[in-house]
Amino acid sequence: MPARTHRLARWPAFASHWLGYRATPPKPQRPLVVWAWSFIGAFVGMSVLQAVFGHTAYFKERSVPPIIASFAASAVLCYGAIEAPFSQPRSLIGGHFLSALIGVCIHKLFALLPAARYEELRWLSASLSCAVALVAMAITGTTHPPAGATAMLATTEDTVVAMSWYYLPVVLLSSVLVLCVALVNNNAQRRYPVFWWQPAVAIPAPVSPALGGPETKDRKSTDPLTALEEQRHSASSTGSHHSTYDQRAAEKV
Repeated sequence: MPARTHRLARWPAFASHWLGYRATPPKPQRPLVVWAWSFIGAFVGMSVLQAVFGHTAYFKERSVPPIIASFAASAVLCYGAIEAPFSQPRSLIGGHFLSALIGVCIHKLFALLPAARYEELRWLSASLSCAVALVAMAITGTTHPPAGATAMLATTEDTVVAMSWYYLPVVLLSSVLVLCVALVNNNAQRRYPVFWWQPAVAIPAPVSPALGGPETKDRKSTDPLTALEEQRHSASSTGSHHSTYDQRAAEKV
């Protein structure tokens, strides 16, 4: 059965490269290169968010905080552990937006209570927001760990609570900005994303040894498609070996 052609393969190389497509698996980078680009990505990404929301009159008039704190945690994933499934665009954007929606909805429900009772049960709304967001992300395949904080902030942080439904577009725009910086920064010498919607092969992407992941000296590539081909080749070689052994045993008998 012929392999399916990646959609981005039809795009011009100058465009597909910055969207994460590679005709051949990328070579592993030295730890120093990974650390350097991770630092640059996190610095630029967080600076962009604070520049947009902290120094733009439109957002300042609406009392939008310079940065939603949970996106600092997203920076660790999206600029550091860029091959992790939780770092991919679907999880980044979908996880944050879904969690923000759940957090605002739960806050609105608890806000129907009398003010005194609401303050007493504020801990419950925060815990419930995080728990519901976790399950919702798992069901929709958009799990992004920092998004749990995005849900809680909608019930615990007064500046976020005051934003009400306006919290949703702010979170969505923040996610898109983080993603845009990641596409430029991570594709300079690395590859991001590993996938946009879902992985082509159900094999977890390895974590770079430079960021504390297990070091695999014998692994020639971190690309999941290449890993699958290596497994198939290994399986066919093993089967061929057993077949030859059985034939020799039969001849001796």
